[in-house]
Amino acid sequence: MSLLTHVLACLFRHGLLGGNQWDVGGAPPGRTGDPGRLVFAILPHSHHPNGQHIGPLFITLMHRFRPGALDERPVIYCIIVVLGIIATFLLAFFWRHTVTIEGSLHSVPLLILSFLLSVVDCTSSVTFLPFMMQLHPQYLLTTYFAGEGLSGLVPALVALIQGVGVVHCENATLAANITGENATMAGSGELRAIYQPAKFSAQVFFMFLSAMMVVCLVAFILLNHHPAVAREIKNDLYFSGDMAPGKREQGLSLHAQTPEQKPMISPVEAVRREPRSSFGRGTYSHLEVLFIFVVLAWVNALTNAVLPSVQSYSCLPYGNKAYHLAATMAAVANPVACFIAMFMPIRSLIFMGFLTMTGTGFGAYIMAMAALSPCPLLVHSGSGTAVIVLTWIVFVLTLSYVKVIIGVILRDEGHSALVWCGAVVQLGSMVGAVSMFPLVSVYGLFKSGDACNTKCPM
Repeated sequence: MSLLTHVLACLFRHGLLGGNQWDVGGAPPGRTGDPGRLVFAILPHSHHPNGQHIGPLFITLMHRFRPGALDERPVIYCIIVVLGIIATFLLAFFWRHTVTIEGSLHSVPLLILSFLLSVVDCTSSVTFLPFMMQLHPQYLLTTYFAGEGLSGLVPALVALIQGVGVVHCENATLAANITGENATMAGSGELRAIYQPAKFSAQVFFMFLSAMMVVCLVAFILLNHHPAVAREIKNDLYFSGDMAPGKREQGLSLHAQTPEQKPMISPVEAVRREPRSSFGRGTYSHLEVLFIFVVLAWVNALTNAVLPSVQSYSCLPYGNKAYHLAATMAAVANPVACFIAMFMPIRSLIFMGFLTMTGTGFGAYIMAMAALSPCPLLVHSGSGTAVIVLTWIVFVLTLSYVKVIIGVILRDEGHSALVWCGAVVQLGSMVGAVSMFPLVSVYGLFKSGDACNTKCPM
């Protein structure tokens, strides 16, 4: 296998900013900062349940009712070039512009461009995976999913370098000056949170994100046209989920010649056996397929929407260092899970269920700490910080492994199975977002404390 192809496959997915949290100057999510900066997190497909799922819905319906009529490559070019690169580039210049609507200011350019990026992210789920079917399975198993994890890690590291959310407490008496409100605060003897200025502006950060999208585009072009990659492209007959049985067996025989990814049951033997269902190659029964997709939806709901929406509430009571450490190390855990799956691709559905329950248990602890915010368990102890960071790491590690293994299973079921994989990923993310949005943003069930004045019982 070509090292160049590995690098390109990783950069292809790494360059797309899929569902990742961007902290761009000022305070972390849930805290008050300088209104001159962008101080909240943008979660393209996690936080805001809106119409961004129209892309994957259209592509899934096309594959369902017009199989073979849609080529993923033009769609990828469109969503990367027309939407992704242009939207991130324009954000650098228009993110702070506001429009007066009914007497109040609204960040219309920011919302529109963020919506376009959410469309890019959601649509990539049902186009990138099927496109990767033309490459050796190893690229899908490890490299592609590792790139997906790095797409969250790199912006998180840049945000750390930027100095986002670093706070120190200052006596309000020293900070009070003109307004009556400040004078009252001065008399109360309270502390005021002062956030450290960012080392570089939000404009620079968005330009960096735009450059990541350009890297994604360059990698995609090379994956399509570089001679070294072209030599590894498989026979196109292998990718059609609706091919004739004889041709499918021929394609599976080609697949069986790669010992690195030899499945538990050889593909040729699977063809000779009676199919257990009409899904894919018929390897799994209808009940098992339902179980796989339910787990996939559940895992993505937790990792893409439910828990990210309360990450600040679960971590910030332990300090800004705990928050950034948890966010960064959780992003590291994603590619680590991919490398573990490379050497230990355990396809057992029982083991998958066990890992899902384990990850859900750690997720329940995170949710409980968020619900107890601003005074969660062990808030005054260093062990509390260690526990919440380790909980986030194990949560992401276990469920990321589950997602990779499901991707491996569905890859062997054919092109259409991966399309449905992307659709279910978006469905789970959407359900999670719709569930959490009113709890977090409407009813305010989760409370954030003041970085300097919150007093919790010992």
